Amino acid sequence: MTNKPENHDLAQILIEILDNQKIQIERQAEALALQKEQFELVKTQFEQARKIQDKAELLQEGSRKFVLVVLSIITVLLIMTALLNFFG
Repeated sequence: MTNKPENHDLAQILIEILDNQKIQIERQAEALALQKEQFELVKTQFEQARKIQDKAELLQEGSRKFVLVVLSIITVLLIMTALLNFFG
């Protein structure tokens, strides 16, 4: 049979274990909150990067069209110059 001091010691140990578990749960909750904040930050950064990429693609497409128009005009001017020199 166990006596009262041993029961008291056992109860105290169980209380300490419970307290330590509570502390551990609090720390895990804090770590989880920090991870959520970091995830939201990464998510925001990813969305901003995607928007920038979309704008860059639009600019690139516009640049391609501009270059095609300029090259077409230069080609027409070269042909006109060549014809004027040939028939002029």
